[in-house]
Amino acid sequence: MFKVKSSSARTVACLSFLTALSMSSNLAHAETPTLSNNPDTYKAIQLDPLTTQAQNVTSVSQLSDVRPTDWAFTALQSLVERYGCIAGYPDSTYRGNQSTSRYEFAAGLNACLDKINEIISAGLADKVSKEDLATLQKLQEEFAAELATLRGRVDALDAKTAKLEAQQFSTTTKLTGEVIFSATAGSGGPNDARSNVTLGNRTRLVLNTSFTGKDALRTRLETGNNLAAASNSVGSSSLATLLGTNSVRIGPGAVVTDNSFALSLLDYKFPVFDNKVTLYVAPISFPDEFFTVLSPVASNGQGSISRFGRFDPLMRIAGTSSLFAFDWKVSDQFKIQAGYGASNAASPSPGGQGGLFGGSTIALVQLLFKPTENLDASITYANTYHQGNSLSTGLVSTESISATGVTSLRANSIGGNLAWKITPKISFHTWGTWIFADSVNNTASTTFTSWIAGLTFNDLFSEGSAASVLFGQPIKRSSVGGLASFGTSNGRAIDSTPYHLELFYRYRVSKNISITPGVFWVFNPEGASGNPTATVGVIRTTFTF
Repeated sequence: MFKVKSSSARTVACLSFLTALSMSSNLAHAETPTLSNNPDTYKAIQLDPLTTQAQNVTSVSQLSDVRPTDWAFTALQSLVERYGCIAGYPDSTYRGNQSTSRYEFAAGLNACLDKINEIISAGLADKVSKEDLATLQKLQEEFAAELATLRGRVDALDAKTAKLEAQQFSTTTKLTGEVIFSATAGSGGPNDARSNVTLGNRTRLVLNTSFTGKDALRTRLETGNNLAAASNSVGSSSLATLLGTNSVRIGPGAVVTDNSFALSLLDYKFPVFDNKVTLYVAPISFPDEFFTVLSPVASNGQGSISRFGRFDPLMRIAGTSSLFAFDWKVSDQFKIQAGYGASNAASPSPGGQGGLFGGSTIALVQLLFKPTENLDASITYANTYHQGNSLSTGLVSTESISATGVTSLRANSIGGNLAWKITPKISFHTWGTWIFADSVNNTASTTFTSWIAGLTFNDLFSEGSAASVLFGQPIKRSSVGGLASFGTSNGRAIDSTPYHLELFYRYRVSKNISITPGVFWVFNPEGASGNPTATVGVIRTTFTF
């Protein structure tokens, strides 16, 4: 019934102080009655004047429970009302109309001893009457055994708590997770094929750890069946292979290994310079894990159903990397982000094949602007080196330089993003990217372009739900130079512009469950007008915890 408001550690000192103070008061004022030498005091503090007389009160030491009609209960109730030392119920009220065990009563008495000790320690001893001190002295004598047991139990609990805190893994690690089920089917594309309806899954478990309250260490484990290969690229058993183009890949990325947990993200960030700068170190990461992405549909579990529709392809160049970066908040309206990554940082292979400065690398800088509360913009530049003849975005199958003898390439890319919150429930976003790629070992070069525009309607039909429509151009060979040509796709000339149209609606079932049906079309896949239109339908169910 009772809840101790303050620590019991001060009880021993308080008991000694109260006893000494009561004795000194009796010496100085012999006429002052006390519980120990004036039986009439028992009668004076009876709650119900129509019941028992003082000489008929049973000693509390003989009781297994303390009842509302007992003098001790009434005396403590009087102290509670005057000093507010017990909160017995959630509404912080003391209800003195129910019996309580002697140990519960002792806990309440202990709270009052602590409260009065605080008042005296604050130099307000005159606020405590001699009668109340005498009452507390008598109560402590009657409940000496229970008070001693209570202190012993509290000490034992403190010891167990200290042991638990010393042995637990971390006081600041939290587990979050996401599970995706996805039914997918597609048709058309360069191969003009039709797939079966597939059911895939992906599970992510993330350990979020903080050592200071401001830093963050993320460890992400991932497993699944590659969403039935609907998210895989050309070259494996996948929807992309069946239809002949990577432009049909769906939103969730392919897992590291099928149905076996593997580490897919490991990063750490912490603030410096009065929290104006955040430093980022990641043995396993992707640029979009740290750099700000101005897209309301960027989430692969809650956003766009396609890989292309999520965000600017510039953030995908070079693929997975070890990444070192910083974020500098210059002002509320301006921010600078920059970083460097290496795809094979863990490899000691010599000859420019691995390590931090060998193999495929990326240097990235981004300027972010916020001119108004509902408008955000960014300009991004990336310089990348690619082992092999591929930009490694996984968005299209023709992201290479079409020329003989190209073994590696270097690219300079620039992108612009804009996100505009038109109303609290309607937002518009767009981005455009130019990639200038040059062969390292000959004169072949190609310029690639890509863009998108989208509208998102939040809380449509129900709170937390959203609908989006996206239209854009997947990566396209826009111009070529030197030994490069526009090339072909499945034997058909690349002579046109590919387009992507996407519609989806995310229905929020509950705080932790959403269902997203959607469809997208790719016209002139890979930029070849002779390629049939590709159509992909998705029903995605996402669980978060």
